[in-house]
Amino acid sequence: MATFNNYATLSYRGGSTVSNLVTGEIVEALSLTKTAVTDSYTSGGQVTYALAIVNSGAGDVDGLTVTDNLGAYTVGTGTVWPLTYTPDSVKLFVNGALQAPPAAQAGPPLVFQGITVPGGGSALLLYEATANEYAPLDCGDEICNTATLSGGNLAEPITASETVQPLCTANLSISKCISPTVVAEDGSLTYTFVITNYGTVAADATDEVSVTDTFDPTLNGVTVTLDGTALTADEYSYTAATGAFSTKAGVITVPAATVSQDAESGVWTTAPGTATLVISGTI
Repeated sequence: MATFNNYATLSYRGGSTVSNLVTGEIVEALSLTKTAVTDSYTSGGQVTYALAIVNSGAGDVDGLTVTDNLGAYTVGTGTVWPLTYTPDSVKLFVNGALQAPPAAQAGPPLVFQGITVPGGGSALLLYEATANEYAPLDCGDEICNTATLSGGNLAEPITASETVQPLCTANLSISKCISPTVVAEDGSLTYTFVITNYGTVAADATDEVSVTDTFDPTLNGVTVTLDGTALTADEYSYTAATGAFSTKAGVITVPAATVSQDAESGVWTTAPGTATLVISGTI
């Protein structure tokens, strides 16, 4: 909103005088809100934004431009952008009806042009951005993303911001390998499972991590180690007749990933935490 001041001057023969100062306020017909569909992100993951423009005036407002700063922040003496616009992801709804998408310049910054909002109506922009290598990854970090609405004879630009944070949880994956790949009858066979945690929170006993498998051919004389330490019989179960194997829930824990940012480039890197389960026996 903008205010204005005004006074009058009265002139007459032999002198002049001024009136009292009056103040008025221009109330903007347009309002802008920005919302993230989810409030968290992962490295390389998508963030969907909804940008709502409401026109409380009677007349249409056209020629509007939306500029999105893609979460820009300063690293050293430079600027980095932690979000990258997903090409062709924008959708425009006017009074709830899908329209042709506005012209988009990926930037940074991201720019949408040629938006019209009817009198007494609304427009909704939906678009996606990817959390790139500049997206902060530590728990408690955030991306503050600001959109600016301009043009359309606005007295001054309107801004709206939204904040999202990195997902602060364990994020596990598992890989399996066999050695040797060619084995003689009655030979020894080893299965190695590597459990990887890309999250910034460790997977502990309360997460009840468990690995199950059914070995075919079945193994005899099974030995099991976790990160080089032998598991006891009450920490896993194995049925030689069927080859069914399972660790007890909570026995496996996986340390958190370590994340860091290069002070000069601003790039974030992740060193995942790992746990290694090794199961050996004869066939």
